[in-house]
Amino acid sequence: MVQTDAFNGFSKKTIQFFRDLAANNNREWFKARRSNYEEYVLQPARAFVVAMGRRLQRLTPGINIIPRPDGSLFRIYRDTRFSQDKSPYKTHMGIFFWEGKGPRMECSGYYFHLEPPHLMVGGGLYMFSRPLLERFRKAALDPEYGDELAMAIKKITAHPGISLGGKHYKRLPPGTDPAHPHAELLLHNGLYAGWEAAVPEEFFSAALIDYCYDKFRTLEPLHHWLTDLIKGKFDF
Repeated sequence: MVQTDAFNGFSKKTIQFFRDLAANNNREWFKARRSNYEEYVLQPARAFVVAMGRRLQRLTPGINIIPRPDGSLFRIYRDTRFSQDKSPYKTHMGIFFWEGKGPRMECSGYYFHLEPPHLMVGGGLYMFSRPLLERFRKAALDPEYGDELAMAIKKITAHPGISLGGKHYKRLPPGTDPAHPHAELLLHNGLYAGWEAAVPEEFFSAALIDYCYDKFRTLEPLHHWLTDLIKGKFDF
């Protein structure tokens, strides 16, 4: 893990950089302000990954802490190959702490997303792979594992302002009993939860670590269940 400065918060210039980028999303503008990106986005983001990752080790000792793009930091460059929108840069900052040895997007984890004027803090798994989707459906309908998941979701969604995501399908899989107490979970192709709100004052200080940790800790039951599913710990 690379050494970084201590995390003391992001700055107003971090917010302004993304606002300006949204209005000037082209290579010439970005190239001329590359140093701003390094100073106001990458440098504090790397420090945040290290500080936040070390705190998350209290919840999840095996959490991945990789303070670089294509690690815990998502690259700012957009993949425009199959998109009608050819804007070259993302106008948000994404940071992900995941557990597991597989590809990060196939693991459950904790996510931090800045897109001025909003900040989103969440966790879970955005999209199941096809094999994992089948295992998820079996687990959701299982008397023991399905009840555990339902209890985790109930506990999480009792917190104000949180929303559950990942519902995608309009119809249940063929052969599913619609009266099953957990049948609605089979409409999901991913499972995650989180909060979205205006950028809080904590964003600009080291207090952001406590702010995020309190929310990530709330999501731990969902993360734990998903990680056990991914690791194959459920015995059907």
